[in-house]
Amino acid sequence: MFEKPPLHWIDELRATLKLAAPLVGANLLQMAVFAVDVVFVARLGPEALAASSLSVALFGLLMWSLTGLVGAASPLIAAELGQRRHAVREVRRTTRMAAWVGILAAICAMGVCLLGGPLMRLTGQQEAVIALAEPFLRVLMWAALPMVLAALLRTVVATLGRPGIGTAITGLAVVVNATGNWIFVFGHFGMPALGLTGSAVSSVVTAVAMLLAYAAVIRFDRRLHRYRLLGRWWRPEWKRFGGVLRVGLPICGTILAEAGMFNGAAFLMGRIGETELAAHTVALQLAAIAFQVPFGVSQAATIRVGLAFGAGDRHAVGVAGRVAIALGMGFMLLSAGTMLLAPRAIMRLYIDPDAPANAALVALAVQYMVVCAAFQLFDGAQAVGAALLRGIQDTRVPMGIALFGYWVPGLGTAIGLGLFTPLRGVGVWLGLMIGLIVVAALMLWRWHRRERLGLLTPG
Repeated sequence: MFEKPPLHWIDELRATLKLAAPLVGANLLQMAVFAVDVVFVARLGPEALAASSLSVALFGLLMWSLTGLVGAASPLIAAELGQRRHAVREVRRTTRMAAWVGILAAICAMGVCLLGGPLMRLTGQQEAVIALAEPFLRVLMWAALPMVLAALLRTVVATLGRPGIGTAITGLAVVVNATGNWIFVFGHFGMPALGLTGSAVSSVVTAVAMLLAYAAVIRFDRRLHRYRLLGRWWRPEWKRFGGVLRVGLPICGTILAEAGMFNGAAFLMGRIGETELAAHTVALQLAAIAFQVPFGVSQAATIRVGLAFGAGDRHAVGVAGRVAIALGMGFMLLSAGTMLLAPRAIMRLYIDPDAPANAALVALAVQYMVVCAAFQLFDGAQAVGAALLRGIQDTRVPMGIALFGYWVPGLGTAIGLGLFTPLRGVGVWLGLMIGLIVVAALMLWRWHRRERLGLLTPG
């Protein structure tokens, strides 16, 4: 079902890759799920695309942070498995309480979606776009509950040693979402053409389909069924409920801090100019694709470190950490080299760099990608560093590190260099890089001092 932490780094490397590879695949497929919506909605016109983009930005931020909240189940379950291989009851109870937390949080997220219109007015969006976004969000918000629960089950089955299930189900989600958009947006198989609202309906259907797929796999997979993860869902375990909140809320805060820096950078780019914002968006999308590899490694690292932490094996904790850092940063070296040596080639994923109309955008995007290549290592390091600390259930101080690093030196430098120097867009990207450097350095410093700080003593 899962492998106990080994003593040799080669065995740890094998175990980490076995977990990380399908997690990376699932992360990339999740990006494809969202890309499908853009492909279909773009055909409805610029106003519909703008409304969808704003709505999905808000909804995506909520779902990303809530995924981190319920993701607390991963280090908690890993530690329980490390303590006792057949921790069936403990795993079930932690999963149940994480589901309770996720349900309550999803209901709150739905309330935020209902306030989407007023929030967009506060940021000065056009009224015509808001008029399209409000009904879109009122439908899309119903995807919150199944999406959060599906994210929880994906985390749980990966921690139980079956990460490939998440990859397969996310691949299914791409197909379901594409089919749903085709049916509901343009009207096929006897359905009316719902336009923009149809894309939201498709997202709800896709989220429900993913949740049902996880439930079916858990029910019929022999090794997962023994945990009876869906059993006795009504019974409270308040100590575990508090444990999920203790670990999960700081993870949620860390995600919001990072998202705040990158969203703030987008608003800064919008103030500098439309071409700069478009170039920023292209470069950031390419960086996001590359980030899915260290992100998958970080997810695997949380599980591997959690198993060793639960077993009380401090040597194995260190081995797992060193392997994860080497894997994450090693890949980012490769991606940084690609961005420096062939920026126009990888840009073809989104635009035609040879088209005369794109000349100014491409010139700016190439500049941003030079800085992006420089911060690739630090982006991978901060992701893995935070994940390692989560594996030993240390999340509150890392949240403080993220809030400080991303918002003070990071966003502060981006504002100063972007708005008050000739660097403009390049200055914003230098701010992003400084934020990532500070956070990565502090996260890894805390990880390397884990013994002296007493972080390896289970609370």
